[in-house]
Amino acid sequence: MKVTGLISTVALSLLLGIAGCAWAQQEDKQDHPAQQQNKQEKSKPEQQQPQHAQQQQKQDQNKQSQQHAQQQQKQDQNKQSQQHAQQQQKQDQNKQSQQHAQQQRGNQQPQRTQEQHRVEQSAWQQHRAQNWQSDHRSWQQRGGYNGYRIPDDRYRGYFGSNHGFRIYGLPFLVVGGYPRFQYQGYWISLIDPWPEYWGNDWYDNDDVYVAYVDNGYYLYNQRYPGVGIAISISM
Repeated sequence: MKVTGLISTVALSLLLGIAGCAWAQQEDKQDHPAQQQNKQEKSKPEQQQPQHAQQQQKQDQNKQSQQHAQQQQKQDQNKQSQQHAQQQQKQDQNKQSQQHAQQQRGNQQPQRTQEQHRVEQSAWQQHRAQNWQSDHRSWQQRGGYNGYRIPDDRYRGYFGSNHGFRIYGLPFLVVGGYPRFQYQGYWISLIDPWPEYWGNDWYDNDDVYVAYVDNGYYLYNQRYPGVGIAISISM
């Protein structure tokens, strides 16, 4: 009886062991796909991570390239602005130098001999009007002014009622019997006679100015306002 019971116990233990192994294997088979899937899912981010890093790197590179291009464009624009400003400054300096040189030439007062002074006085006196009202003719009456026109910037700088000067000492010529003097690089020729009531030496002592009025140039004497002598401008 004892032997039979022992055998039964051993057999039962074997049966339970076999059953347990089978059950464990079954569980392993059921758990394996899930574990495998989890491993795959865990590996996916690791595989996707390098791709995402590459895309981010490309975006950063593109952004840096755009920023560099914008900076370069700004630098080029600033450089062009500076060059333009420098060129404009040089042009202004050259223009001022030319104007100063012309002004120096126009304001030169060379020494005159007695003979030259006598010729000038004679030319001026010959063009004194007998009767200003009848002898004078405006440019409109003469058919309009057809001589040289002074550029606006030069005119504003050296001509008009605010820019008086004296004829005495300026370069002087007599052309066709008419007095002609040089001011600011321009030759000014009298077309009209000068009023008989002006002083005998007004061209030496009175301040005059040149103005563009009613489509023509006129010489005005500040001592006798409102009276303009028709003149012609030439280079």
